[in-house]
Amino acid sequence: MATEKHILYRLYIIAGGILLFAFAIAFKLVNIQIAEGEKYKELSDKRVYKNFTIPANRGNLYDAEGNLLATSVPEYDIRFDALTVSQENFDAYLNPLAKELSKMFGKPESYYVNVLRRARANKNRYFLVARGVGYSQYVKIKEFPMFRLGAYKGGFISEQRTVRQRPLGKIGERTVGHGQAGLEGAYDEYLKGKDGHRLKQKIAQGQWKPISDENEREPKDGLDVVSTIDINIQDIAHHALLSQLERFQADHGTVVVMETKTGEIKAMANLGRTDDGKYYEKRNYAVWESHEPGSTFKLMAMVAALEDKVVDTADVVDTEDGTVKYYDRVVRDSHRGGYGEISVARAFEVSSNTAFSKFIYEGYKDKPEAFVNRLDYMGLNRKIGLEIKGEGSPKIPHPDDSNWYGTTLPWMSFGYGVSITPLQTLAFYNAIANDGVMIKPRLIKEVRDRDKIIYDYNEPVIQNSVCSKETAEKVREMMRQTVKRGTATNIYNENFSMAGKTGTCLTGYGAGKGGSEYIASFAGYFPAENPEYSCIVVISKPDRSIGYYGNIVAGPVFKTIAQKIYTDTPNVDQIDQQEATNNEVNKDFEKYFAVSQKYKTIVPDVKGLPAMDAVAILENLGLQVKLNGSGKIKKQSIQKGEKVKPNQQILISSI
Repeated sequence: MATEKHILYRLYIIAGGILLFAFAIAFKLVNIQIAEGEKYKELSDKRVYKNFTIPANRGNLYDAEGNLLATSVPEYDIRFDALTVSQENFDAYLNPLAKELSKMFGKPESYYVNVLRRARANKNRYFLVARGVGYSQYVKIKEFPMFRLGAYKGGFISEQRTVRQRPLGKIGERTVGHGQAGLEGAYDEYLKGKDGHRLKQKIAQGQWKPISDENEREPKDGLDVVSTIDINIQDIAHHALLSQLERFQADHGTVVVMETKTGEIKAMANLGRTDDGKYYEKRNYAVWESHEPGSTFKLMAMVAALEDKVVDTADVVDTEDGTVKYYDRVVRDSHRGGYGEISVARAFEVSSNTAFSKFIYEGYKDKPEAFVNRLDYMGLNRKIGLEIKGEGSPKIPHPDDSNWYGTTLPWMSFGYGVSITPLQTLAFYNAIANDGVMIKPRLIKEVRDRDKIIYDYNEPVIQNSVCSKETAEKVREMMRQTVKRGTATNIYNENFSMAGKTGTCLTGYGAGKGGSEYIASFAGYFPAENPEYSCIVVISKPDRSIGYYGNIVAGPVFKTIAQKIYTDTPNVDQIDQQEATNNEVNKDFEKYFAVSQKYKTIVPDVKGLPAMDAVAILENLGLQVKLNGSGKIKKQSIQKGEKVKPNQQILISSI
């Protein structure tokens, strides 16, 4: 009896536990449905539905003349949900769809019939039909049989992405930039636009299908930016620099061409050497690389001395035997034996280190801070503040520095111990060409929303005056004479005038292969009488066995750029073109003109033409051009004589 009661008691406990458990389940179900229902529904929706970002098209980036530097082109992947289409529609439209796909993509009609049937048999809801089609093709495909029924009835799935194309190819690649670099990064706030959103449903592991053909929020395209770059001058600068880098087997180099009165940068070429000896736009040396400038800094030293009335241009300096000793170090002239007694102006023209060290040391040895303060006043110790990221910091030593020595002042006079970027150097030279007025270098003209100007940047930004107009006139005459009868006489041409200063600077100090390495440079402007453009050329670590002085390595690049710009806009009535480089320009132009006139509806032979000319000719014929390389064209995918077809694509290559 006791045993039965004990068993019955246990049954009551178990039954009570089951009842409590049932109540708990019921309570939880009610709680989920009422209190937490929205929360779990949202979690469920997130697993099944998801908002995907639709990137906005970036605005176009143009050169100063309206030529494209960078543009966004939409591309589409076309997919097929083989399960959502009814059997009736699938049977009715399969063959007509396969026929249209065959016409567009060139594969047999039977191929598309088979793969689409297989996709349906395998219940594939995300079958790839075509990848990377253009917008015009996408519009046509949307209207193909079956696909025109839409996402649910026709199984049509399209996925858009944006591809950034740069018509110039490798020319000016670092200047145009990508990501946060170059013009793309500098003006990203204008170019980027606002992203849109599109709701998609999960149909398989890692696969999402758009709910509808429309976006929940349409992307808003970015604004267009008109830069100051001129692609014709950019092309000239690029090839002039490339030719000299290859000739002297240099490590890297940069060229910047700027409009004197406005500060607009018309070209910025930067080329670095690869392990196999080729050159490409490695990084923006013009903006980034701060280094000892060497003798191009003598202009700054001369301006400081003239402004402080330490010397005058007619003062005489004894260069002795071409060597001067300061403490335990010796300053040497490149010309053995020195120049004897010469004027301060002549010392600039022949770039005498001994003369500069003497008059700067004698003039400032009791007050070295006055020299440094003058350089600082002229803006040489400050960044330009260019919008492009990565500007290098200038460095001007000060007597209060712990590493200031008795030799620091004389060595600064000819560009050692100081550090400055090529663009910062050019800004100073441009100021001298502009009567001493410093104009901030800039890379932007306008921001546009289609044809409407949103922001206008055409007004020059005046920063400060680096010196008096009188001093500017004096040093301009010195730079003119430097080209006519000084260290840069090798680039003198009586048909067009140039002014500037050569620079040769040790770098690495014996660390390079075979001994010390050098930086060769030339900075100046043209025409000498009424400057329109300023330009700097810097070539680092040329092969010493071939040459390393600034007049030999960098000067000819400057001359080529000036000469070709003069060829386009001569400042005299007639120029007798006698040099080989000019003949090449004439031949190229004549070939360009002949080709463009002869061919109207057939593909011309553009082999041998510069890349920019070839692109212009072919695009004017209505061809879609893809360019590989940047030099003279060696190959073309469509041979000459073939008839031009609408929207036909042609590949041209200089490699």
